[in-house]
Amino acid sequence: MSQLKGLKHFYIPDEQSIYLLSHADAKKLKDWVNLCKSQLEGLGYTAISLLGKGAFGFAFAGTAPDGHERVFKFSRITLPQHVQDRLEEEAFMLSHVEHEHVPMFIEYQQIRKQSILVMARAPGDDLEKVSLKQGPLPPRIIVKIAVQVGELLSTFRCYTDHGEIKPIVHGDIKPSNLVWDESSETISLIDWGSSVFAQTDIDGQYVGNNVMDLMSGELHQTNARLGDVYFIGEEQLNGALSSPRFDEQGLASTLYALASGQSCRYGSRVITPSSLGLPKMLANILEYMLSEDPKQRRQGGDYFFNHLHVLKNMVFTQDMPPTYTPLIPTWLSKSDEQIETVVYSSRKSYLRQQAILGQQDADDLRYIDDAQFDRYYKNYLQGMGDTEKAFVSAISRLGRYPVVGGMAVRWEPEGIYVDSSLNLYDESVKTAFELAVNNVINLARAIHKPAVFKCCMFNAKNTLHIERESEEHTFTPDQSLSIRYELSKVSAQKDDSRTHSYFEDGDDPDELLKLPDEIIETIKQLNAIHHTGCIIFEALPKHLKIHNYYTLLDHSQEQRFTNLLAKLVEQIPLIEGLGISGFMKLPYKDTRFFEHKAKLPEKYYPRNPKAVTEEN
Repeated sequence: MSQLKGLKHFYIPDEQSIYLLSHADAKKLKDWVNLCKSQLEGLGYTAISLLGKGAFGFAFAGTAPDGHERVFKFSRITLPQHVQDRLEEEAFMLSHVEHEHVPMFIEYQQIRKQSILVMARAPGDDLEKVSLKQGPLPPRIIVKIAVQVGELLSTFRCYTDHGEIKPIVHGDIKPSNLVWDESSETISLIDWGSSVFAQTDIDGQYVGNNVMDLMSGELHQTNARLGDVYFIGEEQLNGALSSPRFDEQGLASTLYALASGQSCRYGSRVITPSSLGLPKMLANILEYMLSEDPKQRRQGGDYFFNHLHVLKNMVFTQDMPPTYTPLIPTWLSKSDEQIETVVYSSRKSYLRQQAILGQQDADDLRYIDDAQFDRYYKNYLQGMGDTEKAFVSAISRLGRYPVVGGMAVRWEPEGIYVDSSLNLYDESVKTAFELAVNNVINLARAIHKPAVFKCCMFNAKNTLHIERESEEHTFTPDQSLSIRYELSKVSAQKDDSRTHSYFEDGDDPDELLKLPDEIIETIKQLNAIHHTGCIIFEALPKHLKIHNYYTLLDHSQEQRFTNLLAKLVEQIPLIEGLGISGFMKLPYKDTRFFEHKAKLPEKYYPRNPKAVTEEN
């Protein structure tokens, strides 16, 4: 690995669309990516691409001179040293795993301050991407994944090192860490950053063959890493000693998410495993493994591993596309450019309402210094019920599609009222997107607390950027700057709509920017014109972002609409203070009402699928 000496001082900013970064930060990102690529190309690698960025590092893929594909994983040099050291620990753990379903460890090297882990590349796409394209995966594929990962975890439980039993815990099993090779229908388990040697076995007994191990203080403190809080089980989340049970919980969450077309485990009380059309045996296993009762969870896990051979021999017919009815409309649109969706929502306001009864003191929670915990759990999900967590996750999933528009959900005692304008720019994912929207509605119907939730979805590429020297200066737009809009296919002059404040009424100290009265007045005049869309002002010390998406519905008002948007641009220098504020407008011509519904009805895969096929 000495030939990697040219790699040094890599830095990638925190995960964010490049189109939302300031000009300087966007240039820095592009420069670093290009530097990484050129350095790897200089070492003989070709077809270099950025695979992704995470809380702790980032990864590139490339083809080695011998023709084999490689993955290069870099730690963020801006992180504390003990966090950067986790990449070396990941390399150590991966080097102990030799299995056909785990991409091979190649090498670990540290060049100056930069840690680099080199691995073989798994063929195919990760299952989160597959799920986003296809929606809920067919029962046959779910069972196939269950068996392959189950057999893989069985080998981890039996791992021995120098005659000592040392079960391996991956610690972060989720769809995006399972790569699916469609041609061979096989999985590969990647990302070993949360892996450790287990402290206890599946029965809760300490792992260790000698007295010194058992007397070690390490057995009084977990060595477990957090993993993704949307998929790990309660024991791992609450800091229990590491156990192979962690991974069976991750697998149960993953199978449930893939079968239901979700991006988390939390919806299982509403969109139950028994409602997903799975074979009844697997549905029952998942019901147990995802139970709130620890005893049932263990029973479900034991039954799963003891009956892998039964699942392996299940018979299926040809995969069938899902049958469903869209609960709210999705409109197909076309664009000459690729859409990069960003979702801005009243998430924090909503979560504060939901968490009011379950607030905990942050000091009582474990892993406070864990970047993933801080980012995903402590700030957003702490104190919430599982269904509310699933709802927020389901909204976020919509932003993974090329869609613009918005949605407002209002909870009342008799049910929920939903207003929406969803414009999808890729017909190939229409089924997956509509099923994801159905999940949002089904989860919302199971929530009873009075509340309002709003989200805007816009194309990050249309975000306008205005920069200034310091907070003492005003934001002054270039003369060429303008707010874009689209014309609807057909002009519609009737307007039953009303203004929607982006955040809840009242001050939000975390996020609210107080807009000047002049801008508010202009937005009120815009509101008198029949249109749909949103405008969001995000003021930072030296950077103003204006997120926007407008569709004019009343074509006869185009000149007035254009003039008002131009007036908004002229009023930008009046903006003072920092924070976010904005407005969303929905058509309101067809508010949908849904009664409350605690959970979906049971639906299983037919016991004799061949007989059902013959009848049809």
